[in-house]
Amino acid sequence: MLTFEQKLDVLQSYPQLQRKNVSLGRVNFHFEESTVDKKIVAFHIHPNGNGFVYAGLLDEYETDDKGFVNIRDYSEEQLRTLLDATMKAMSSQPKPVNEVVETNTPSVIPFSSGSSAGGQWINDEGHTLILKYEDDMWCLYAGNNLDMAFESRREADDYLREEGFKPNTRA
Repeated sequence: MLTFEQKLDVLQSYPQLQRKNVSLGRVNFHFEESTVDKKIVAFHIHPNGNGFVYAGLLDEYETDDKGFVNIRDYSEEQLRTLLDATMKAMSSQPKPVNEVVETNTPSVIPFSSGSSAGGQWINDEGHTLILKYEDDMWCLYAGNNLDMAFESRREADDYLREEGFKPNTRA
């Protein structure tokens, strides 16, 4: 197991990663060159040895529901292998092409099964909500107003279904 300082040394040896100090002595590392919405590569690297690295685009790692792998017991070689694979995957994904349109309502992204984009949801009474991924959170909008925010897509989907909403495939 690497110490906190050793993990920081490995992470700081990657010039493409930017260190961001967060609360309780923890440190995050961002990959600003990422071509996907996710920018955080290393999350909550803690002085107690705990920490997480994003592997949500990699099939060979078992991740939590946010796509992170716990690196507490990783060796330097294992950590570097994971970081290299993650940054490669985050660099090779095509950037989505978004047309910017000035409106007073949130943009609607049509839902398709398996889509991670969010989209418009509708209930039997015709009320609609918009689910969008912003700032590492799944945000639920009622018109222009933020109604709720969720840490995972699964959590957002479960909530919407419990409240009687379904993906609006006609949007």
